[in-house]
Amino acid sequence: MMTRTLLTAGSPADTLIRPTHARRIVSAPSTIDPVTATVLPQLTDLLELIDEGAPYLQARVLCEVQAGPHRFPVHALTLGNPSPAVPAVGFFGGVHGLERIGADVVIAWLHNLVKRLSWDDSLHEQLKHVRLVFMPLVNPGGFWLGTRANPNGVDLMRNAPVDAREKVPFLIGGQRISKGMPWYRGAEGAPMEAEAQALCDFVDEELLSRDFSVAVDCHSGFGTDDRIWFPYAHTTRPIHHLPEIHALHAIFSQTHAHHPYVFEPQSVQYLTHGDIWDHLYLRARSRPGDRVFLPLTLEMGSWMWIKKNPKQLFSRLGIFNPLIQHRVNRVMRRHIALLDFLTRAASGHQRWLPGSSAAREQHRRSALTRWYREASA
Repeated sequence: MMTRTLLTAGSPADTLIRPTHARRIVSAPSTIDPVTATVLPQLTDLLELIDEGAPYLQARVLCEVQAGPHRFPVHALTLGNPSPAVPAVGFFGGVHGLERIGADVVIAWLHNLVKRLSWDDSLHEQLKHVRLVFMPLVNPGGFWLGTRANPNGVDLMRNAPVDAREKVPFLIGGQRISKGMPWYRGAEGAPMEAEAQALCDFVDEELLSRDFSVAVDCHSGFGTDDRIWFPYAHTTRPIHHLPEIHALHAIFSQTHAHHPYVFEPQSVQYLTHGDIWDHLYLRARSRPGDRVFLPLTLEMGSWMWIKKNPKQLFSRLGIFNPLIQHRVNRVMRRHIALLDFLTRAASGHQRWLPGSSAAREQHRRSALTRWYREASA
């Protein structure tokens, strides 16, 4: 069931159609008052799922963010086996306040899991062997303000302490000129923003502590195709775990032969400073051992929505989100399958990861040919 949801009076955000999985306010481990919760429908949905998913679904507030008269929580949720011996998958959304559909996709996947907890024995069996973690609404202040940046004017995806090794496109690659302009990185030498730091700490605790983990961060707004990006964003150099990325792509293509995604390194499209997933991947690589951490970005192509409904150009949210009901439905159906695949792939990672040096080299060469033709020449 889909409906048109209008944020309460006083919110700068536009009206848009979105999936409704919940309608009532419930308690959660936060100091947030119920009135504040009602100004963000995504937060309302999340609180409902936290309540319904107990005791299997655990939730905590990593930090709180002031936006106008409201103080919003940044929630982290966990589900499945907490043992560090099992693999984990992280699902992230809402890093940019204008990209509502990313948060909605993560919440829809969480809704799918919570609703199955009451009857699906196979899900309970699967959760014995994998850890699932969620940050569906990383930037609630930006959501309320209707801005890409957080309430401090900082783009959280340009805020990490990583500088590009090669030339980046003007502004879009990250800038320190002014927080009044998009893609602002924050002041030179300043600590990371609270939301970005909370995300990094949560990933450090729940994903980087394991031998195998995957993260998928849901965004929208680039091109007409849905893309799955992997690092790096700060350099055209291939990542160390390129063989593992190629193996993951191979089993995805084998099992979803007609999938719509363009799978590629982000550097194929453009380079940026301050990419938070590059920062976390480099952090993982600095640790002893050879743990496998594969951070992915789902970049939903919003230009197709605009092509089919040009009126969306006149809405801030329309540039980044589908505004027609059947397109919202289609987005949910399409991407839930991807998130389910990543969960299954993590659970069975020992069956498809290249296990020998020869296998890794074969995957590496195939990946270089597919994605880095100049490097493989």
